[in-house]
Amino acid sequence: MQGDLHYQSGFRNHFASEALLGALPVGQNSPQRCHYGLYAEQLSGSAFTAPRNHNLRSWLYRIRPSVAQSEYRALANSWVETSPLTHVAADPNQMRWDPLPLPDEPMDFIDSLLTMAVNGDASAQFGCAVHLYACNRDMSERFFYDADGELLIVPQQGALLLRTEFGLLHITPGEIAVIPRGIKFQVRLGDDTGAARGYICENYASPLELPGLGPIGANGLANPRDFLSPVAWYEDKQDAVELVAKFSGRFWTARLDHSPLDVVAWHGNYAPYKYDLANFNTVNTVSFDHPDPSIFTVLTSTSNTPGMANIDFVVFPPRWMVAEHTFRPPYFHRNLMSEFMGLIQGEYDAKAEGFLPGGASLHNCMSPHGPDAQTFEKATQAKLEPHYQAETLAFMFESRYVFHPTPAALDAEFRQRDYVDVWQGLGSHFDPNTT
Repeated sequence: MQGDLHYQSGFRNHFASEALLGALPVGQNSPQRCHYGLYAEQLSGSAFTAPRNHNLRSWLYRIRPSVAQSEYRALANSWVETSPLTHVAADPNQMRWDPLPLPDEPMDFIDSLLTMAVNGDASAQFGCAVHLYACNRDMSERFFYDADGELLIVPQQGALLLRTEFGLLHITPGEIAVIPRGIKFQVRLGDDTGAARGYICENYASPLELPGLGPIGANGLANPRDFLSPVAWYEDKQDAVELVAKFSGRFWTARLDHSPLDVVAWHGNYAPYKYDLANFNTVNTVSFDHPDPSIFTVLTSTSNTPGMANIDFVVFPPRWMVAEHTFRPPYFHRNLMSEFMGLIQGEYDAKAEGFLPGGASLHNCMSPHGPDAQTFEKATQAKLEPHYQAETLAFMFESRYVFHPTPAALDAEFRQRDYVDVWQGLGSHFDPNTT
């Protein structure tokens, strides 16, 4: 069944959606005979006994059950890594990379994946991995699911059409999508998109959720109603296709004689979703000093230590800068948390040059970082009047766990090995005779 893109709004809401009238059973989840000859199948994103407010599951009513496939066989993939790494140690050096080059030969989303850094332990279900993608070909007869973690996809160039078991999601740069653990999907290029590039955070731990607002109150930051999940959509297609699974750090492949996107109806609170970062309601100072970057948190994956996230997804969008008597760019900083940063568009206000859209930087636990010399000089001399920080959209994956760069990231030709030099011009301005 083909159709236009349709969405339903709300974060982790319990949705009910059917592509054929009456496909959803009434009053029970698994009747003896489902309407239209469908199979009932539950997909659980949490333990059965998880507390109600953290219990994630959806019921799928599909043409064939997921078990109708061949056995899995190992699939070689040399560019995707999973934590823990045993062949490389983390180090405290600040690192930065140019954008991942777009491919010269046809390459789909799966084959284009390149792991930049990992932390934690996927088998113990904590930590995350950061991947890049740069693809120029549709996944036409290929599908994918990740058993190790949920996928937060951040496009930087080119639109993507995510064809999922639950329906269709179309995302463009400036939007994000989250594909929960275990959900099957296919990535195709958007209309008029010759190539696509972006970032992925693979979250091994508790699913991403909205952060608490605390003293901010009831409103601000990301609004639950702006998160969109797809309505039911299906295809009844009988062709030989490949299902690729990421399981326990390895890629596996199975054969099917049909499309796995054959869910005619579903209900539950475990579903993929998208969010437009332009809807983020930025909170900022109207007096003095630079607030901590935690005010820019869109989504968080909590850890067992309150206030220390497994992952925070933080965005730095266009915003007004009005602070008085204040150094307005991000302050010089050493942080217990580790920060992997990317740039979607424009310029980041702490860097004069070298940090490009599609590029990335890594500042690990307690490694000093902050504005480069040129930005510091400009900001300390600027007239402090209201200024709109336009044409910018940067983000950060911030984690309590140290990131281990992969050998591919360390050896990449697009790594900026002179990154540390951007701070060498920060000389002494100290004069004990002046204030």
